[in-house]
Amino acid sequence: MSKMLFVMDPIESININKDTTFVLMLECQARGHEVRYCELQNLFVRNSKAWADSTALRLERKTDYYAKGSAETSPLDDFDVVWMRKDPPFNMDYIYSTYILSRVEESSTHVINHPAGIRESNEKMYSLNFTDYIPPTLVSKDIEKLREFLLEVDNEMVVKPLDGYGGEGIFFVRGDDPNLNVILESITRFGQTYVMAQKFIREVSQGDKRVIILNGQPIGAVMRVAAKGEFRSNFHSGGHPEKTILTERDIEICDALRQKLLEDRLYLVGIDIVGGYLTEVNTTSPTCVQEINFFSGVKLESQIIDFAESIICGLSANH
Repeated sequence: MSKMLFVMDPIESININKDTTFVLMLECQARGHEVRYCELQNLFVRNSKAWADSTALRLERKTDYYAKGSAETSPLDDFDVVWMRKDPPFNMDYIYSTYILSRVEESSTHVINHPAGIRESNEKMYSLNFTDYIPPTLVSKDIEKLREFLLEVDNEMVVKPLDGYGGEGIFFVRGDDPNLNVILESITRFGQTYVMAQKFIREVSQGDKRVIILNGQPIGAVMRVAAKGEFRSNFHSGGHPEKTILTERDIEICDALRQKLLEDRLYLVGIDIVGGYLTEVNTTSPTCVQEINFFSGVKLESQIIDFAESIICGLSANH
């Protein structure tokens, strides 16, 4: 039996019908692994070692879906795998938690995803590593540069904050929008905050495809389709899931990402593809496993825990 720690949002707050972490924990439990959980504030460093105040969990898919067990204070090195599954926002508190996770002894414990990889992979900026696969893009806090870019991309662009998530703070702007100046002033805080601007992809009306990548390989996808009158397809923004398949272009994009993801030890990743363009790379706590399971008749969490167990075996073999 292995010992698994899930660093995540409060267990009381999750939606068990949508939450990916929930099915990962259920799968670990079904295989006899010890499942414990903590929140960011439960991580700390003592004598240069990473520790956590954690709680044992017993989970079931029902209304009263969790029961808390024993509380324990222990070094993170006592766990076989630490799953970093805290949802954004990716703020300084989040950054500090990755520094704590970097204190883990890698010869005994594996952190998924690797804390240094998470720090390096801002979900908006990381896509810039793959220039051939992203839409025309500008990152700037300069309002005039943003206006010039809008002209270059046929007077239609999407502007988003670099630290946003779930569709939060994203604007679709046109050159003839009377609110253009107000939007750009607001999202850049009058030129004080960096934002990302991208050419508007008209195919977004057909949906935003989320692809789950495990250890560099795509294992499933679901289409997120925007609500009527909305261009954002994130579930937080009212989008709904629909069945989809991986196209040759999707696989080409995944192939292009593989080496970089593996180098950065980003093993469980969710990428977003719109109209054949890579738009985001989600490395903090990628979701949509349950939606993919539903539409594709698979059990992705089984593959994910298989991978985690293979890593544990690898660590044991190296001792």
